[in-house]
Amino acid sequence: MSRTLRGAIALAGAAALSLGTVATTGAAQPAAAQDEVRIGLLLPESKTTRYEKFDRPYIEAKIKELAPGAQIDYYNAAESATTQQQQVNTALAKGDKVLILDAVDAKSIQSSVQKAHDAGVKVVAYDRLAQGPVDAYVSYDNRKVGELQGRALLDALGDKAGSGEIVMHNGSPTDPNAAEFKAGAHAVLDGKVKIGKEYDTPNWDPNNANQQMSGAISALGKDRIVGVYSANDGLAAGIATALKAAGMNVPLTGQDAQLDAIQRILLGTQTITVEKPYKPEADIAATMAVNLAEGKPIPSDLTPTTVTSGSGQKVPASLLTPVVVDKSNIKDTVVKDGLYTVREICTPTYAAACKEAGLQ
Repeated sequence: MSRTLRGAIALAGAAALSLGTVATTGAAQPAAAQDEVRIGLLLPESKTTRYEKFDRPYIEAKIKELAPGAQIDYYNAAESATTQQQQVNTALAKGDKVLILDAVDAKSIQSSVQKAHDAGVKVVAYDRLAQGPVDAYVSYDNRKVGELQGRALLDALGDKAGSGEIVMHNGSPTDPNAAEFKAGAHAVLDGKVKIGKEYDTPNWDPNNANQQMSGAISALGKDRIVGVYSANDGLAAGIATALKAAGMNVPLTGQDAQLDAIQRILLGTQTITVEKPYKPEADIAATMAVNLAEGKPIPSDLTPTTVTSGSGQKVPASLLTPVVVDKSNIKDTVVKDGLYTVREICTPTYAAACKEAGLQ
């Protein structure tokens, strides 16, 4: 059976590191042989729990399933674009034939992508579309994520949409996904609700988001703020803390289906998150990488669309469909998809809320 998108998704259906830390999966091996499948996996950070808990193990497992003898060199940039550039150099020196790259900074990594290309090394952009001559890209429809967030916020506001203002926290300005989330959210929200304050949050820093939200409350007055758009769950954690400190509980969005976000949804301090099931995305990236490492073309149904990067390259791509998670469908989304068990979610602090939501 060919390694197709359908097969990857069917299989899918059936974490902190210090700055510059490098880990290698498997026993130490000599320099890469000509026919060896050797893949570098470069992830951006570990503050967001998804990368170490889900993305890395899923990608590594799928690579090993498809190519049991593969050598996987793992790198986490700990939010440093400079570190990630150095890690690309290391991967090239080690003899990696393919890089699965989730860029810290899509623009600044362009020279590293070009360097890999010039060395004959293929690059699969993962989750974020890096600039430069990328060979393939897999992510979710990020504009759709923003649209879903904006629609959920409007639905939660109801009649209050016309009686106050919202605050928007759009995420890191160096992340191309953040710009797409923002565009999607604005497409839904503009003209429907007044935006009182709007922020970018470098490095997706929850502490920064907390400070921004506290500043917005002071500037606007808590009685004027009727809701908050947060581009992801990490920011939502900081925002929720600021809201609680001000004695406020207003609709709040998120994304990534982090465990703490699911628990906030149960308590009513976050309204929704957006789940982007990690395993289908990871499986597709791994399948792309193994094909390229083995010198094979990527099957066309793994890249059914084309996207244009910030540097103008046309990149064959797979864009998957995100899902809104609220209190009513936790069991049918993150539990069913295997992200968390009911036991993991429903610790004693959340037992009563779990029972009310039908999880226990």
